[in-house]
Amino acid sequence: MRTRSSRAIRGAIAIALALAIALAGCSSPQSVSSGSAFPAADTTRARSQALIENGNLAYERGDFALAARRYAAAAVVDGDDPAAYYGLGMALTKLGRDEQARTAYARARELTRQGLGNPTTP
Repeated sequence: MRTRSSRAIRGAIAIALALAIALAGCSSPQSVSSGSAFPAADTTRARSQALIENGNLAYERGDFALAARRYAAAAVVDGDDPAAYYGLGMALTKLGRDEQARTAYARARELTRQGLGNPTTP
């Protein structure tokens, strides 16, 4: 019997993957401003990193369900960040959700091979 927590995590993974794919083609070019040439990208990356760091803290405390939610949220914010998917895979493995973990690891591996970043161990 599946618990609410496991259904919530499966739902979070599905939503993260669906939104990441859907939003990948929806971005519009940003105008260059003083500072960064891509301010929206910087903000997105910063939000994603904050969620990943929060997930790392939850993972270190042993709260793998919270860690999985934080990593899934990071994947929604920045679908091109392999660290979000890698952390999600780690947390899902600890929760015994091996099939979902394999999906998250596969996405992290795909993004890393595309050169979009390097996953970090939580």
